[in-house]
Amino acid sequence: MPIRVLPPQVANKIAAGEVVERPASVVKELIENAIDAGATDIQIEIRQGGRRLIRVADNGCGIPPAEVELAFARHATSKIASEDDLTRITTLGFRGEALASISAVSQVTMLTRVQGEAAGIQLRVEGGQIVRRDGHAANTGTLISVENLFYNTPARLKFLRSESTESSHVVKLASAYAIAFPELRLRLVDNGRLVLQTPGNGRLYDVLVKVYGLEMAQELVEIQPGEAQPLTQETSDSPGSSPAEAEVQVAGYVGAPSLHHSKRSYEMLFLNRRWIQDRSISYAIEEAYRTLIPQGRYPVAVINITLPPSEVDVNVHPTKREVRFRNPRAVFSAVQRAVRRTVLEQAPVASISQRPTVVGAAEWSRQQHMPLGRRAIPHGSVGQLAMEIQRTADTEAIDVARAPMSEQLPMLRVLGQVRQTYIIAEGPDGLYLIDQHAAHERILFEQLQTEQTAMALSSQTLLQPLTIELPAQQRRLLADLSEQLVAFGFDIAPFGGDTCLVRAIPAAMNPAQVSEAIAELLDAARESHDANLAVESTLAVIACHSAVRAGQTLSQDEARELIRQLEGTAAPYTCPHGRPTMIHLSAAQLEKSFGRS
Repeated sequence: MPIRVLPPQVANKIAAGEVVERPASVVKELIENAIDAGATDIQIEIRQGGRRLIRVADNGCGIPPAEVELAFARHATSKIASEDDLTRITTLGFRGEALASISAVSQVTMLTRVQGEAAGIQLRVEGGQIVRRDGHAANTGTLISVENLFYNTPARLKFLRSESTESSHVVKLASAYAIAFPELRLRLVDNGRLVLQTPGNGRLYDVLVKVYGLEMAQELVEIQPGEAQPLTQETSDSPGSSPAEAEVQVAGYVGAPSLHHSKRSYEMLFLNRRWIQDRSISYAIEEAYRTLIPQGRYPVAVINITLPPSEVDVNVHPTKREVRFRNPRAVFSAVQRAVRRTVLEQAPVASISQRPTVVGAAEWSRQQHMPLGRRAIPHGSVGQLAMEIQRTADTEAIDVARAPMSEQLPMLRVLGQVRQTYIIAEGPDGLYLIDQHAAHERILFEQLQTEQTAMALSSQTLLQPLTIELPAQQRRLLADLSEQLVAFGFDIAPFGGDTCLVRAIPAAMNPAQVSEAIAELLDAARESHDANLAVESTLAVIACHSAVRAGQTLSQDEARELIRQLEGTAAPYTCPHGRPTMIHLSAAQLEKSFGRS
């Protein structure tokens, strides 16, 4: 087949495929145009998930009559004029492709008026062709209706998901722009039903209440303004920037460690208020929560990064969701530090919020004469409180007592032990239930961190070496990691066949846990990108397999010593894997439960 230039209508449809992936893509481009036009009020309406209709109305500056047709031409924009402008983009849009791409695959009606004009202009575009223009009464601003999306590209139409799925993408997108611009009044109607409406008062927290609901919003804490993180001198000397401008600022809200999810869908990232996706920044947020939330879970975070436009390239992809930082390490570090500081200093500690059920004396007496395995433990009893500890580890949102994660524990008086697993203690403000294994993990983890920093991790040589069986893949990995394992206190050597000989282990480790610990370390190294032992996760594994176990009876003196050591840790409220070490039942909750308040 000979090389030929594609007809304009074919080229336009190909280009439209880069910008318009689904109805939410159309909504995104129209919202961005409205914001760039100075709108303070944006009304969005969709029908049938956006396939049948997408309508966006704004009170922005409008389009002058002489430029209405030009707005639908490819690469026509008022936002940049030269190549140099690409290094200092401050608007959301700049490529000049949105309206051309949308009109190429739909039927578009635009009604627009600028301040001072007696009437507006209405333009009808179908399949990229202008079919009608006339004068029309209109308010200042622009109203664009997009009908029958992909009507002329049936292959694209059939790849759309269900109506509810497409609607959910539009809702998430509208929510993102409402969060990025809290001063914007935004209203979204889906099939005649009001889905989202924000007050436009400039307060981000009020928008988060509307988007996430009051219960979740109450679990969020604001990132307090800190010192702006300077970029490197190399970056500061780059064209278009100066040392005075070259800094990173991080703002937004993050969730308490008790608020976590199975997916990253509750992470929203913005760069200069542009909604973006960036794996490095997501990783920085997750690193900030390391040891504070369970592995495999993800925090809630709404983060806005402010950078000089010259320090970032937003012209990476037609959708403008991907960006490229001049100094990604500085941005990563700024986000990680800001989030970690906020979580440790402000995030609340888990508490029990359920009101205990009152159990009558006859029912209580009956249960005491039943075998333990058949008793229905009443809600609010010590046994139920103990079970709440396990339940809380997997809960996504629970009530909290406002105490910073980094705040030291109050002085606690040990009362006893439940199920040889949880220590009951009294504090100045109520009752504490401490998971003895998780608490001991935190103590040992911080001790190991101190030793590792001083390059003095202690090791114990076993009087009787242990033998462990490892499959071939793990034996090869063990050989590659032998030097790293020595640095953490292990001495392991091949002993023939599948057998390895363990001659030394970290000083704190329980020899009975050696086989399980080594297997866990090797699995973690295999799953890492560079097949190395990460320091923090390795120390966490060692601490886990050295700590007292659930089901182990502790004397009063042992329990008191464990609590005393926990009081001296830097982050006493979670174990290194992110599980809570304790649950707090406040004096006020106790009084309310007994009807005293």
